[in-house]
Amino acid sequence: MATRDKTYNTQHSERRSLRVSEIPVPSLKQITPWLDVFPTEGVKLSCGMDGSSDWTYTWFRDGQLVKKDEVLSFGSDAATLSISSASASQRGQYSCSAQLKSRSVSSNSSSETTLEVYDTKPRVTLMQNPKHNVMHTGDAVTFSCHVNVSSGWEYLWHKDNHPLSEYNHTISSVVTTNTSYQCQVKRGTNTAFRSDRSQAVGLEVKERPKANIILLTGWSEVFSTDSLVLQCEMPKSQDLWNYTWFKEGRQINHLISEKHTVTPQNNTEQSLYTCQGIRSGRPSYSKFSESFTTKNLLLKRRVLLSISGLIFFGIIAVLLGCIVLRVFRKPDDGDDKPEETELFLTMAQLKERDDAPCPMVQYITDAELNSSPKEGEENGTVCSETPLPITSHEDQAVTIESSGTTENNGGLVSFKQ
Repeated sequence: MATRDKTYNTQHSERRSLRVSEIPVPSLKQITPWLDVFPTEGVKLSCGMDGSSDWTYTWFRDGQLVKKDEVLSFGSDAATLSISSASASQRGQYSCSAQLKSRSVSSNSSSETTLEVYDTKPRVTLMQNPKHNVMHTGDAVTFSCHVNVSSGWEYLWHKDNHPLSEYNHTISSVVTTNTSYQCQVKRGTNTAFRSDRSQAVGLEVKERPKANIILLTGWSEVFSTDSLVLQCEMPKSQDLWNYTWFKEGRQINHLISEKHTVTPQNNTEQSLYTCQGIRSGRPSYSKFSESFTTKNLLLKRRVLLSISGLIFFGIIAVLLGCIVLRVFRKPDDGDDKPEETELFLTMAQLKERDDAPCPMVQYITDAELNSSPKEGEENGTVCSETPLPITSHEDQAVTIESSGTTENNGGLVSFKQ
């Protein structure tokens, strides 16, 4: 039965803990490595609560709410802010705040981050080292690209409008082609920002003069000297040059002269010699000359001396041989033979001899021998001598002509000697 005005107490309920925390402040971070940007360059910022995804975010610039437009956009839950093409109107102090998705709880604003937007693109300057208007083949030249502001740049090179690479472009040995160089910078990955190109720097390259070695020792002097005088010259240059000499590729110490004398004492191995021109102006040095081989020259000299000696001694040998043959030559077999006896006597010899027969007797035929003496008497003398003139006194040639007519055959006999 219940009784009025009597107090009843219930048991205690389950214990509940209430934890009251300060509302966290979001953290604003820059995703883009730099916060000084140039027109048309992109920027990206992030806002977030550490370890929680239950928040949405609101962005502010200079205390004013930032709204989405053509170049400004937000990511999921507005956790990121992206500017695709920065302009001067977007510079300022950026901050963000967070709101819980489940209930109406808002955080305080984050710390501010300053975004600097330049009015113009960066100025790129191309520098050349050494600064010579005219280069020569073989010279080394270095081009450097400099930007007046900011950091994080990647350098792009252009040679006659063709892309190259590297931060410093070094040419270790230029060639004889006139070219122009430019550089520009870029940064960023997805939407990389590129500066305008630098001024073009032209590189004029001329052919480096080449030294030449000539031999001053003439061929007429090779018989009277055992040394060779070499001279180094610059045939296509009007400038004043000094010269250095090299033997087998090594510089000859303390020798700066246009002439060099090669002797058997300093050239026992018959080496290769080269020379190079040097001067204080530009170009400061020349190309090396072609190698001059003293071995070949001395060989030619020796060959010339050998040929000359052979010719000289050959002439002497021929003269001595002629003298020896003249003195000791054996007589020919024909020289010992006595003169042949004349088979026939001349008319003069016949006249001097009393017992000489009449020449006509040898030519009398048998018919004439058998003829009667009477015919001989009738026809006159059978043998008659008719003197003939001598045509040559030296060889005593005599021509005898005798004519006679006989009744037997009417023969005409003539003699010639």
